[in-house]
Amino acid sequence: MSSVLDTVLLVEVFVTLFVIMDPVGTVPIFLSLTSGRSAATARRAAWQAVAVSFFVITVFAFFGQQILEYLHISLPALQCAGGLLLLLVALELLTGNEKELTAQSGTNVALVPLGTPLLAGPGAIVATMLFTREVDNGPEFAAVGLGVVLVHASLWAAMRFSLPILRLIRESGVLLVTRIAGLLLSAIAVQLVADAVRAFIAGEG
Repeated sequence: MSSVLDTVLLVEVFVTLFVIMDPVGTVPIFLSLTSGRSAATARRAAWQAVAVSFFVITVFAFFGQQILEYLHISLPALQCAGGLLLLLVALELLTGNEKELTAQSGTNVALVPLGTPLLAGPGAIVATMLFTREVDNGPEFAAVGLGVVLVHASLWAAMRFSLPILRLIRESGVLLVTRIAGLLLSAIAVQLVADAVRAFIAGEG
């Protein structure tokens, strides 16, 4: 009976994080941020982003509650901060300044904004913390861990196999994808901030 429950938990973790982290929706943002780079650099960015996301999710799964309590940070505050950071990136994509931004700052896009807060964002962090809080035994822990691993494997596959698309659509297509990515990312960012504001008003912050 326990194995059936573990399977249910595994599916629940995978589906929840898959919807939140959205591997398919990550593709246009990944393409826009890696356009103009070599295929090897883009491939490296894909696995680096997934590695950073997995590290952040794992750290918050084990120590998230203690970190937030020590720093006196509420979950809505974390969510609002992530939303504002994503909004800044979205504005760069919409205005076509993302290349200048990364060139001037020397930022590795695989770390920020891809790894975090896009993949390992407030939603994924909070969901993982809630799942780990419910873990009572080894099989349940293994189910949550495997669910997180499978979602990150899906994220890597989505970004890795999107590279042929980048070669196919050329510069004009990249420009279109970049604008679409900026629009989608800005909507995600505004939703995060709106949810955080609602939580503050409801007294959860």
